[in-house]
Amino acid sequence: MLQIAKACAGALYAALCAAVLLPAPGLAAGAQAANNHPVVLVHGFLGFGPDRAAGSGFLYWGGYNNIADHMQRYKGPHAVYAAGVGAVSSNWDRAAELYAQIKGGCVDYGATHVARHAYPGQLQKPVGKCWAADPNNNPQDFPLALYPQWDAAHPIHLIGHSQGGTTIRALVQLLEHGSPDGDEGGGELFRGGRIGWVRSVVTISAPHNGTTLRDAVLDILPQLRATVRSPMSDFLDQQLAHWEMAPDGAREFNRWALTSPWVYYFSVGTLATEAGAWCCNHTDRRLAPIQNARFQYPREDMIPYFKLYAGEWIVPSLAQPGMGSYTQSAPGRVRIDSDWFASDGVVNTVSMRAPDGQPARDYDGTAQRGVWNFLGNYRGYDHFDILNWPNPGPSADPVYDRIADIIFGLE
Repeated sequence: MLQIAKACAGALYAALCAAVLLPAPGLAAGAQAANNHPVVLVHGFLGFGPDRAAGSGFLYWGGYNNIADHMQRYKGPHAVYAAGVGAVSSNWDRAAELYAQIKGGCVDYGATHVARHAYPGQLQKPVGKCWAADPNNNPQDFPLALYPQWDAAHPIHLIGHSQGGTTIRALVQLLEHGSPDGDEGGGELFRGGRIGWVRSVVTISAPHNGTTLRDAVLDILPQLRATVRSPMSDFLDQQLAHWEMAPDGAREFNRWALTSPWVYYFSVGTLATEAGAWCCNHTDRRLAPIQNARFQYPREDMIPYFKLYAGEWIVPSLAQPGMGSYTQSAPGRVRIDSDWFASDGVVNTVSMRAPDGQPARDYDGTAQRGVWNFLGNYRGYDHFDILNWPNPGPSADPVYDRIADIIFGLE
């Protein structure tokens, strides 16, 4: 995926460009599993759906390997599917797409939501964005839904990387509580009442409380903001994923997307920076030969593009703080202090544990419902090592094996 990252290097979230693997077929129950509910993998910001992966040989979940296939076979067989949702859409829109893709039917973003928050030209029910629940009744040849029998008696596990984690949180909120504006013009997802449909949620490197990558690059580079400001960019900042992934937008999102008492939640953190030192801390000394112990610097094996933003300075400016030193304390905004300096190159590690103000605990081998069970920070893994993208970083297979042991072990 390094080649894709380089090809997209002109964009803020360049290396998030990716493709997602094709859905896996349903499989028989694993012999030793306490449950064998299907797993759905949800990609992050700028991830691509299965139609974009065809022929590329590169998978969002696994790079040139295949995490879904690995999870299917690990103490399996298990059914593991990969979803494809909007690359730059809001969590709400992505959740609506995810629901239709799993259950079947056509996407409905909700009448009230579209009236208040839609991007220019967005339709409440986009033409052709449908999935068939019944392969024998599919005259328009829509793609097949991943798991049409999905309901409280047939729950699923959801695993999300990066924004995929917050998208899943939006889906759970809508499933259980519906739209705060009512039924949103008839869309069944927005009526709520679907308790028990999701057995577990696992978030990996998720920006639960936002990421300062967005703020560090856009908020503190006046010359850049001056060149990119437009009515559309203002809209993107406030309404779509850019806003929700910033700390201030994430705080707003967290007030709505609450932790369900009916769901098991797990979170995984990643960490690919080190505190400054005079030598020998495995950081990229070409970018930061002189370091300050108060700040964080990118490891040598971080994907190269994100090294430019992850350290004390945004390279090559050397005058603007990067994620490893960025702070802000303006009135009314989320306070950013030294706790935020460590990151995986894209998301601040402190943001990955749980949404601020919602219940969280360190996982001790026993899972609790309605609480974020934190599985720890995986040191040395950058934002894409955890997906097994080609890079010198460690293999992520043991992480997914651990996740599988936990979720399939839930009674």
